[in-house]
Amino acid sequence: MVNASEKKDVVDTAVEAGQFTILVKALEKAGLVDTLKGNGPFTVFAPTDEAFTALLKQLNVTPEQLLERPDLKNILLYHVVPGKVLSTDLKDGMKVKTLEGSEVSISTNPVMINDAKVVKADIPASNGVIHVIDKVLLPPAK
Repeated sequence: MVNASEKKDVVDTAVEAGQFTILVKALEKAGLVDTLKGNGPFTVFAPTDEAFTALLKQLNVTPEQLLERPDLKNILLYHVVPGKVLSTDLKDGMKVKTLEGSEVSISTNPVMINDAKVVKADIPASNGVIHVIDKVLLPPAK
């Protein structure tokens, strides 16, 4: 029997969760909704609305200004890894290449992606998995 949540893709799963409204708006603005509704599989490190609020304060910008950033798409792609990576697949010190092209570093005690803590892992979706993180990841400057 298929779990009801596994019938929804990563975007619909994030929308339904209710704690990713800024992330979903950003995906829409960056034109990434259709990509993340694709076959995948995708592993999405999803920052909560609280994480985005902290980033807005850190950058001293409004949500609207954040959505207008030319690097918004790259910031979002830095949160997505190709393939389905479950928490049980993670190894301390692991480096994983994101769809943005840069790598993120994994540590396991506690589970961290770069300097963001994974607060809820392994949320299943039809085309991948979501791990909830408490901070927005910013790709390294190129």
